[in-house]
Amino acid sequence: MKKYYGHDAYVQSAGVYNDLEIDGFSVAVCAELGIELSRHRSRSFDEMEQWGDDLSGFDLVVALSPASQRRALELTRYFHLDVEYWPILDPTGLGESREDKLASYRQARDQILERMLKRFGPPTEPQD
Repeated sequence: MKKYYGHDAYVQSAGVYNDLEIDGFSVAVCAELGIELSRHRSRSFDEMEQWGDDLSGFDLVVALSPASQRRALELTRYFHLDVEYWPILDPTGLGESREDKLASYRQARDQILERMLKRFGPPTEPQD
């Protein structure tokens, strides 16, 4: 998001559960687009609250899985925010070879990028 739209909006990624480490295949396919994820750490909605993120300050939650959609919709009971569900391929566990796995991750990455461009419009930041 930041690569395409800069820092004009506060963006935070969260999941239902915290795995801490970002999947190496995700790191690899995002690096192909110049997006650095190797230092990124995932966290859960609960951890965001514990670490001081004010969830009431968010306008939109984009859920990429049914579980995250359910969790985000629970938040609407307490906070005024919009929830959008983007059904994206879950590439974990797909493919036999490294290339097959990378192809699945690229497909998921490209689905997210397509949805992002459709939702937020063309990038506002120059692309290399």
